[in-house]
Amino acid sequence: MEEESTERKPRHGSIYLLPNMITTAGLFSGFYAIVAAMNGRFEAAAVAIFVAMVADGIDGRVARLTNTQSEFGVQYDSLSDMVCFGLAPALVMYEWALQSMISVGWAKLGWLAAFIYTASAALRLARFNAQVATAEKSHFRGLPSPSAAAVLAGLVWVGTDLGLAGETLVYPAFVLTITMGLLMVSNIRYYSFKEVNFRNRVSFVAILLVVLMYAFASIDPPKVLFTGFLVYAISGVVYTLVGIRNRRRARKREH
Repeated sequence: MEEESTERKPRHGSIYLLPNMITTAGLFSGFYAIVAAMNGRFEAAAVAIFVAMVADGIDGRVARLTNTQSEFGVQYDSLSDMVCFGLAPALVMYEWALQSMISVGWAKLGWLAAFIYTASAALRLARFNAQVATAEKSHFRGLPSPSAAAVLAGLVWVGTDLGLAGETLVYPAFVLTITMGLLMVSNIRYYSFKEVNFRNRVSFVAILLVVLMYAFASIDPPKVLFTGFLVYAISGVVYTLVGIRNRRRARKREH
């Protein structure tokens, strides 16, 4: 997972089975999402992308817990991220909605939006890998690619769950695809949640809140997941705008 790479201390020339098996499972999920979308099974394709996110979040932690970090694993994980969160979401969205832009005479805009997202994901991952040693741990620079993929997959999942054809949501899909791509390559800061220590003791109320959160998500997973990741994508923009406003106020006070 790209967010986990900053804490890894890879061993050069080593290949370990367990973490790379999990990475392969995530890669398979991303590949399956593309195949499912090509066969018109869009709900399965969207779910597969979320499964890839789960695998992506586990492999790095398993590697650290078992002391099986390796340079091979880091590079393999990054390539898997490109397929799962760069190619798969763009192609699923194109098959579901964007290709229908041909009916309004804007066929090229559909695949262009998908390409912008894919290229942005590649640039986001390359920038992250290049700056991994100097990047701050508390925030990400640009929207993380798994979160961007979750927004697109969430829209597809919500649409299919409501029985809506992709062509009826083609314009929101077009705007959202390009927006997620631009947010990935932006300098907008997003909270990384890395400072949350899951090993610390917590109160009973905190555990209860976690249980309630899972219960709430289980009521309607498509809508809850889509809304949650969309709010996260918007949060970085709001955080940046608030920061700019506060800095302007501080400058006015100085003068």
